[in-house]
Amino acid sequence: MITRRLDGLLQGSHLGLLPGVGSEPAGSREYRAGEDEVRRMDWSVTARTTVPHVRTVDADRELATWVLVDGSASMDFGTAEVEKRELAVAAVAAVGFLTAGAGNRLGARVVGADGVRRFPARGGRTHLLGILRTLLSRPRVSQPAPPRAVPFRRRTVVDPGAVPGPGLAEGIADLGRSVHRRGLVVVVSDFLDGLDEDGLGDAPPTWELPLRRLAARHQVLAVHVTDPREHELPDVGVLTIVDPESGQRREVPTAARDLRERYAAAVGRQQATIAGAINRAGAAQLALRTDRDWVADIVRHVYAQRRLGRAARRLPR
Repeated sequence: MITRRLDGLLQGSHLGLLPGVGSEPAGSREYRAGEDEVRRMDWSVTARTTVPHVRTVDADRELATWVLVDGSASMDFGTAEVEKRELAVAAVAAVGFLTAGAGNRLGARVVGADGVRRFPARGGRTHLLGILRTLLSRPRVSQPAPPRAVPFRRRTVVDPGAVPGPGLAEGIADLGRSVHRRGLVVVVSDFLDGLDEDGLGDAPPTWELPLRRLAARHQVLAVHVTDPREHELPDVGVLTIVDPESGQRREVPTAARDLRERYAAAVGRQQATIAGAINRAGAAQLALRTDRDWVADIVRHVYAQRRLGRAARRLPR
């Protein structure tokens, strides 16, 4: 069903949604120092406009796709039809099946508490099914106890025995260092890792700079996975909330209307921080929720990207 509804809308057997590395001419644009290669200079347009321009091309028909999946504890959450980790697997399956084709390859990275697990880029349905089986069989991240405080010279330090696993920023940076050939990169996460004061602070997320560096070389799609309870609190009386990353617990009186409103406002600011960081990094964003039809969301996103690509090609060069 997914393949029938989306076949031909993503890269693989057809031209890409956005200009990218390849051999099909798509026009020219102004040269960006530090990002563009001099060998792609469009000298005829540069001479005509007296402004440096580079050639843009459509993505090759043979595509290398890389998927980075967030396997942190916050993904083991869901209050609707599925959990966020299951929705992440569905997104990987959609990307994998739609980019499958002659010569196309799919590689993956899974970032979790046990480190970064790497899958080389290979073609074929068997390879894709192996990645999906690994994602589905991943054990849940156990909720850790709050880190033990140890007094040391009149100050408090965190027990060094509790060593956290690599975060989303480290996973993105690892993928950027290891993947040299340009292609399509899909990052599937809730993007809650690395936020300053849970997204309410002034500092940008720690993963923004690595994502920006990745988007400078690849076409990047950020699949933002969320749950409805992460957007608003229901009125269910006293609710015990557990932080899946630290294991800290707190009793929250959800009957208080003022508290629910402040929670919604804080979540709105947090989500705006995440969306702003993704946009500044130059990546496309696809929002998926556990209480919505994710297939329809992907269809709407792909059609919107295709319309943008067609509109860009109609602009005067």
